[in-house]
Formats: sequence, structure tokens, C-alpha cells
Amino acid sequence: MAEYVATIIDGESGGEGRYDFEGPDDLLNQTPVRVVRTFMEHVDKDLFPRQLVDYELNAAFKSPHKQLGSVITAMGIMIFEADPEHDRFAFMMMINKKRGE
Repeated sequence: MAEYVATIIDGESGGEGRYDFEGPDDLLNQTPVRVVRTFMEHVDKDLFPRQLVDYELNAAFKSPHKQLGSVITAMGIMIFEADPEHDRFAFMMMINKKRGE
């Protein structure tokens, strides 16, 4: 298992969050959609375990990066099942391998 970091920006408020998660060593070799799915499974199980979190993915792509290998960029809408009409927010997300700190 390898460590990754996802940075999410809330499209409405501009708020930003940084979330560490684990995934397979070859995660960034998979399709961008699978990388996002792996992170969103972490969100649903570990960050919000008492509430179903769903999402609509509008775009996801992979870009090469000299220091990080690949960076996944995704845009979509996150939906919290408790109140799907009001608990929806547009997001932009970047996922990359975690660098040693």
C-alpha cells in the first residue's frame, strides 16, 4: 500500500481540504475515474462512516508531474444522502502520491 493525498476545493465557498488516504502502489497507473473512486470509498467509509456520500463526476484526467509522477484532477458534485437537495457541492480535486514530510 502507498500513501496518497487528495486536495479538494469547494466550488461555492472556495474552502480547501487536504485528505491523506492509502491505496494500491500502482493506483496512479489506473484510470483517473478509478483513482477518484478509490478516494471516494475512503471518504464514504472513513471520513463520514454514518452517512452515505455519493458523487457525480463531470471530468477526470491525469497529468504528468516531474516530482510527483502523475496528478489526477477531477471535477464534480459531492452529494450527502442525509439531505441530497441541500447537501450538494461542486468540487475540484487533485490527487497525487504523498511526498515525504
